[in-house]
Amino acid sequence: MTKIESLYKNAVFLAPMAGVTDAPFRDLVASFGATATTSEMAASEALVRNSEKTRKRLESKDGNLWQVVQIMGADPKNMAESARIAESFGADAIDVNMGCPARKIVSNESGSALMKNEKLAVEIAESVAKAVKIPVTVKMRLGWDAQHINFLSLAKKFEEVGAQALAIHCRTRAQMYSGKADWTAIAELKDAIKIPYLCNGDIKSGEDAAQALTESRADGVMIGREALGKPWILNQIMKFLESGEIVPSPSLEEQFQIIMNHFEAVMNFYGENRGIKLFRKHFCYYSGGLSGASSFRETINRAEDVSFIKNCVEDFYKGRFKAIL
Repeated sequence: MTKIESLYKNAVFLAPMAGVTDAPFRDLVASFGATATTSEMAASEALVRNSEKTRKRLESKDGNLWQVVQIMGADPKNMAESARIAESFGADAIDVNMGCPARKIVSNESGSALMKNEKLAVEIAESVAKAVKIPVTVKMRLGWDAQHINFLSLAKKFEEVGAQALAIHCRTRAQMYSGKADWTAIAELKDAIKIPYLCNGDIKSGEDAAQALTESRADGVMIGREALGKPWILNQIMKFLESGEIVPSPSLEEQFQIIMNHFEAVMNFYGENRGIKLFRKHFCYYSGGLSGASSFRETINRAEDVSFIKNCVEDFYKGRFKAIL
C-alpha cells in the first residue's frame, strides 16, 4: 500500500471553502483532529503575479496535519507555475479545482466549467502533475448537468496523466448545492481507477460518512459546509469511522472558548479591521440554532470594536449556560 493509499483509508478531509478555510480555520480544525485540511482555492494568475492576499491563503501554522493547497485557473502554464509556488510554501499536496460551481469562477472557464472541456482539463492536470514533486489531486463534480455526466471518463484520464487521488462532489454543477448528493453515482469508480477517491456532499455525521463510504465505495470522505460553526465535526466523523465511537459535541462553555480562541486567531492573522469583517460569518455559523441568535447576529454585524464584540459574545453565551469560567 502506497503512502497515498494508506492516508486515504477512511480519511476525513476538510473541503476547500472560499472565505472559510483560511489558516486560522484550518489550524482550528487541525487542533481537534482530521486527516487533512485544504486551503481556500488560490487563483493561479494571482499566485503567479505574487498577490500578497492570495499567498496569504497558503499560510498555516499547524505542521502536524497533511496540508493541501487548492489552485484554480484555466491556463495550464499558470496552473503549473502556481503549483510550484505552493510547493515552495510547504504544501503537502496540490489540489486542482474542477468543482467550484460559482458563476464568477465558471464564467472564466475555471472550476466546474473545466468539466465541459475535457481536453483542457486533462492538459491542466498533466501540467500540474509534471510541475511538482508532491502529490496532485483533483476535485470535481459528477458533470456539468444531468445530460453531461463525465466524472468517470475524466477520472480515468486524470489517473493516466499523474493525478494520485480524486474528490468527487456528488452533484452536477447545474444542481449547485440543491437536491440530495448521489453517493451511489460514483461507486463505479472503484472498478475503473486504481487511485483513491473521496466522497463529498451532504455528509453531516459519522453515520452519514459510513453510509456514504458504503454507497460510493470511496476510500474516505470530504467534509465542507457541515464544518461551518462545527470545526470539531471532522474528528467526530473520524472517530466513528475508526471505532464506531460517538464523540459528543463540545458543551456551550467549551464552544464559547473555541469561538473566542478562533476570533483571537483571526484578529492576529488579519488585523482587527479586516478580521472583524471576515469573522462576522463565523459568529453566524457558531450561533446557528441557538435561541436569540437572530438579534445577536444583527448586533454583531454592526459592531466595529473588538472589546464590544467580545462582550457581546460573552453576554450571549452567558445566558445559555451557568458559568463561562
